Amino acid sequence: MSSTAATTPATTTTAAATGTPSATKSGKAVVRVVWTLRILLALFFALASALPKLLALPAAATVFDSIGVGHWFMYLTGLVELAGAVGLLVRRLTGPAATALIVFLVFAFVTQLTAMHGENAGTPFLFMVPLAVIAWNRRAETVELLGRLR
Repeated sequence: MSSTAATTPATTTTAAATGTPSATKSGKAVVRVVWTLRILLALFFALASALPKLLALPAAATVFDSIGVGHWFMYLTGLVELAGAVGLLVRRLTGPAATALIVFLVFAFVTQLTAMHGENAGTPFLFMVPLAVIAWNRRAETVELLGRLR
């Protein structure tokens, strides 16, 4: 019995390494989940977040007026969000875009705590979690891209 128990983990490890159907199915599921997150977050950042800022809709302008930074910063923020959305959909840029959007959301969190008195301060964290999943999934490509830049 102990010899059977000893071979089972080795067999499982070998099966995962060789890409047997069970390993392939879980790998495909991860790819699908990450693609779904990428598409949903890209749509959110492009349409729901960047577009109102770039069109200077009254709701967005009011927020930036209350912060006291002016409309130039609203347009800059919209451009950063739009660039992040596009980056999420470009394979080689997905990891860096997700990482950059996480940093962007950290600044949004700090701004909401300080300039907006904590109103909706937790919202950026709702987006940081799926972005972290994407960034982790694409970490090898991000490291490779950073290596090319050096």
